[in-house]
Amino acid sequence: MQTPETVEVTTGENPEGSVIWLHGLGADGHDFEPIVAELRLPSDLSLRFVFPHAPVQPVTINGGMAIRSWYDIVSFDAEGRADRSGVLKSSALLEGLIVKETERGIAADKIVLAGFSQGGAVAIHTALQTGQAIAGLMALSTYMVLPDDAETAVCRKDLPIFMAHGSFDPVLRMEWGRSSAERLIAAGYSVEWHEYPMAHAVCPEEIADISTWLSAIYR
Repeated sequence: MQTPETVEVTTGENPEGSVIWLHGLGADGHDFEPIVAELRLPSDLSLRFVFPHAPVQPVTINGGMAIRSWYDIVSFDAEGRADRSGVLKSSALLEGLIVKETERGIAADKIVLAGFSQGGAVAIHTALQTGQAIAGLMALSTYMVLPDDAETAVCRKDLPIFMAHGSFDPVLRMEWGRSSAERLIAAGYSVEWHEYPMAHAVCPEEIADISTWLSAIYR
C-alpha cells in the first residue's frame, strides 16, 4: 500500500503507541516536529510521532500553483473546501500509514490520528470511516470537510475525540469547528471541545491540554 514520506520522532525505546499527525496546507511533516518536546509527556510513556508530508499538487486558491496539500481548495467558503475526491485519496494515504504502524508492531488501538487545519479534516474523515479500532482522534483548528461523515461513520461510539479551535481564527472560523463537534455529539460521539483566544495556530495552553489528553489515552 502506498504511503507518503514521513518525519518521525520517538519519545523512548520500544514505542507502545503511535500518533500520526497531519500538517496544514502549504506546510510539511516538519511543521509539528518541535511540538513533541513541548508536550512534556511522562518519561515512562514511549510514543512514535509520525508526521507525513502531503503530496505536492495544484491548489485553486493558491492561483493553481502546486504546494503541499492534502486536497484542493476551490474557495474559502464551506462548500468550496469540500474536494471529496482529494479527501478520499489522502484518507487512503493515511490508512496506509495505519497499516504500516500495525506492521511495525503497534496495535491499531494504540494509534491516534491527529491533524491541524486541512490535515485535521483528513484525520476526522479517516477516523470516522476507518475499519481499524484506533485509539483516538485529535482535530486542531479544523472541521468536518465531508458533511455526511458523522451520520455514515463506522468507528466505535466511544472513540476519544479531542477538538480545539482558536476563537480569533480568520482562516477557518471557529463556528465551523464547533458545529462539526456538535454534529458528532448528535451522532452519539463524546467530544472534548476546547476554545483558545488565538488565531489559526496552536498555543501553550492547548499544548498542555493535548499532553493531558494523550497521556490519558495511553494509560
